[in-house]
Amino acid sequence: MAKLSDPQRNDYYLIEAARVGIHKPILGALYQVHQSPQLAEGETGLGVAPANRIAVDQVSTFAQQVRYAANTIRSLTDSLTAQGWSSRDLWNIPQGRYSDRLIQTLAEGYAPASSDWQAARLEATDPERLLTTYQSLATQDLKPLTPDQSLSQLENALIAFVTPLPTRYSRLGFERHALLEMVRTWRKLDDPEAAIAALNVPTQAGVPDILSLDTALIQFLQQVPKLYSGYPHQREALLRLAQLWHQLGSRTATINQMLTTQLGSLPSPQLIDPALIAFVQKVPDRYQGQGDYRLALTEAFRLWHQLASRTAALEKLGVSADYLKLNAEDTQALTQAAIQVDQGLRQFIQQVPQQYQANEVQREALLQLVQHWRKLENRPSTLQSILDDLRYLEASHRAAESAPPPVPALPSPRPDRWQVNNLQLAAPILPNGSFTWAEATQGGLHLPINQAAIESIVRLAHLLQPARDRIGHPFQVVQWYDPTDRPPLAPAIINERRAIGDALVFYCEGLTSRQVYWALAPWWPGGLGRYSEFPALVQLDARRYRARWQV
Repeated sequence: MAKLSDPQRNDYYLIEAARVGIHKPILGALYQVHQSPQLAEGETGLGVAPANRIAVDQVSTFAQQVRYAANTIRSLTDSLTAQGWSSRDLWNIPQGRYSDRLIQTLAEGYAPASSDWQAARLEATDPERLLTTYQSLATQDLKPLTPDQSLSQLENALIAFVTPLPTRYSRLGFERHALLEMVRTWRKLDDPEAAIAALNVPTQAGVPDILSLDTALIQFLQQVPKLYSGYPHQREALLRLAQLWHQLGSRTATINQMLTTQLGSLPSPQLIDPALIAFVQKVPDRYQGQGDYRLALTEAFRLWHQLASRTAALEKLGVSADYLKLNAEDTQALTQAAIQVDQGLRQFIQQVPQQYQANEVQREALLQLVQHWRKLENRPSTLQSILDDLRYLEASHRAAESAPPPVPALPSPRPDRWQVNNLQLAAPILPNGSFTWAEATQGGLHLPINQAAIESIVRLAHLLQPARDRIGHPFQVVQWYDPTDRPPLAPAIINERRAIGDALVFYCEGLTSRQVYWALAPWWPGGLGRYSEFPALVQLDARRYRARWQV
């Protein structure tokens, strides 16, 4: 079995470091320095050996080595803390990593106490090499931070973040998960169930009482600012809380946000967007032209388009103030005006899910719509109503209970000529053709940078259509236009023609590349190739002379 790749190993480090509350780079350093024991899967370990209740077969895979290495580091720091080591003895605050003293102690090896059945033995290694390797990996882990960011400020930022949380907790599922993860890491527990038990929360059939759990989480949270002593596991617990609370991509991204934008305890405004859109999607079916609802929609329309008055909104909807004034006594004319307004409002609200850019103006327009539609008194009650909707969406396990499915936008009219500024991903490149701009550009990942690229793609599409018709099976596009410098799919399989848009790599379900090649070879006017290393893939290009290759 082949050794794991660096990203695969790093994923194990991430999982176990988060579980135990340790600094991830130390796991990578142990792997690089120890390179033992030899494992059956073709990998090497982190210097972990059996001890106490840990048997040989429990540390014989890479995943097990990482897991017990993490447990053992936690055991060692617990032991050192019991011996009187302070948080500063364990952690270098300005550098954002474990102290040199701790790494040197770790390099001496560690045998856990006989009562510690979760930790294994860690073999001794070269202290200088372990320290140098760990420092390098820790520095690399913090690379995204800007040079002027001081990690010394992180402690204050963490406390400033967590202090107001008890009053900001909205009881959303992801917030509850974030708090529970913080408690679990702080208490050095391995799973959420253990954390729930530690909080003395009653459960029934394994399911905790949510009200009791929320109360216990808030009570624990209120004690954190007083109990925080800067121990590494406490820091990791608060970083994990901040990361999950704000749904950030990584620990380093969380630190960066903490130090640059004073990450607060209030959730991001984008948090409520799914609930706002779910509300909007239900409006067309509920709106029957009622007066109060028309006023609510008109106000949302006005705010969305940043119009100065309701009169201006009505005019944009096609009903002028002069018309209303002249026909103030004409019931039929007023009814016709109302019908026109309703049609415009329906069209507006139906287009909102496609047009919503999640900016402040649009979000405020939708919040005002919710407030007026539901006849709520103020903004706090409106936000609470939307948060209630969000909780409902979180808890919905069936499609019928969740938001309506998204509705595709109506297709735009096909332009006379494709240009850089009018491409439609879902549209066929050729009228009634089989190939779309989404296929040619990898879903819009590589949009044409100029008209020459567009013309190359269109020219290839003209050649591909009769080829596809001859084969009688859809071409599953692997790569088409790609102007980037990233490596080709395989040696020689995509040459410089991918950068101009007239080369295609594809396969046909159920057919080998040989079958496709034999069917196209007699008449295809450009380049045609197949590769023994990739028995399903075929390359076609639109060069202006015939070329064939089989490698």
